[in-house]
Order: sequence, then structure tokens, then C-alpha cells
Amino acid sequence: MEASKNIKPGYKILLGSASPRRKELIVGLGFDVEIVKAASTEEIIPVGLYREDIAIHLAKEKADCFSNLNDNEILITADTIVWIDGKVLGKPIDYSDAYQMLRLLSGKEHFVITGVCLRSTNKTVVFHAETMVRFAKLSDDEIRFYINNDKPYDKAGAYGIQEWIGKIGVEHIEGSYYNVVGLPVQKLYRELLKF
Repeated sequence: MEASKNIKPGYKILLGSASPRRKELIVGLGFDVEIVKAASTEEIIPVGLYREDIAIHLAKEKADCFSNLNDNEILITADTIVWIDGKVLGKPIDYSDAYQMLRLLSGKEHFVITGVCLRSTNKTVVFHAETMVRFAKLSDDEIRFYINNDKPYDKAGAYGIQEWIGKIGVEHIEGSYYNVVGLPVQKLYRELLKF
């Protein structure tokens, strides 16, 4: 199936994300997609939210930034978090933050959770996916090499599973690999067909 053929005819799929990975994943499903940008919002997590509720809340907040949808448009927004030891890891703010996150993940299991919001002029659907990832013990040299070469500052938990650190560090996953990349495409495909 060619990516230029929209398998949801009559609808324009909008992606409220600057992530090239998310766009590539949606195009790979056979949907035409257009990137749309809103004013950036600060990701503030209300007290009392945990795990998937955080990811869903942030995905809905992103959708709330788009108020001028047309009748034939479906907006997709998403947010991915890493959950470990009862706390959330978002995107690192600098080298030191990325280093601390990867030290924390080293040799442990964590959960990658993506919240997704689909919105049209008259309907909103939210869902999430959760993947367990286990890292091998990482050396300081491996962590520094990865941060210096891949600069993972736009990734929750300071890593991309598709990058070098995933190839040498990920021992085991349970759940969707693509969810860890940034979008649970199998669930998204089914939800878009139903929408």
C-alpha cells in the first residue's frame, strides 16, 4: 500500500506533534497525515495523577490547543512518559538530567506509557498503551557515549529504543515496540478505523 493513498477517505488526518518519528509511524499505517503546530504548552502534571493518567492528561492538553478543526479533520495528539519506581520521567532538560535518567534505568524494568487523543469537531476518544522495558546494566562510558552521540533530549526517559542504546541495552520488552518508539500504532490504527 502506498503511503500517499489515504485508507480513511474523506478525512484529513492532522498530527499535533513535531515528532518526525510519530509522523513516519502514521504514514507507515497508510494514512496521509499533515503536521500541525499549536502554541507550545508547558507540560504540568496535576498532583495525584499516576502512570497512564499522566500520559492521557498530557495528550488531551495538547489537543485542547487546537480549537479550529474542520468537519472532515481528525486530530491526533500523543504524549509518552517513562514510569519507574513510582515516578515519572519526561524529557531531559540537559546532559546531567539525561545522564541521571539513564543511570536510574540501568539494570531495571520500567514502563513506557503513551496516551493518545483523537479529536474531531464532535468527538473525542482517548486511549493508552503500556510497554514494559528491561535494561541491562549500562556502564558510565556507554551512557556518556550515547548522550554525546545521539543527544536524546527530545525523548522521554532520555532514550530512543531504535537508537544505539536500545540495541545494546534493552534486554527484554513486553508490549508494543512501536509504543516505545513513540506511538502505539496497532491500537491507533484500530481506533482510527472506528472513529
